[in-house]
Amino acid sequence: MNITGVLVRALPEQFPETLTALRNIAGVEIHAAEEDGGRIVLTLEDGTGYSVEDSLLKVHLIDGISDAALVYQYSDENLMKEMTA
Repeated sequence: MNITGVLVRALPEQFPETLTALRNIAGVEIHAAEEDGGRIVLTLEDGTGYSVEDSLLKVHLIDGISDAALVYQYSDENLMKEMTA
């Protein structure tokens, strides 16, 4: 299990398109979005066929994003082993 919290700053003029692009990335869950300030709080989680690292790279490549900062990271490989046993 790998979970990462990310604070994103989006360009206000591209805010709706940016939210749509974020929702299309595997493992992304949007928790808060403020169009006026362009701030978005989201988490990324590993899943079958994709990783947090892949999803974070895709976040950075969205045209409407001016900045994305990793603010939290949690990993527990033993938990995944227990869940699949």
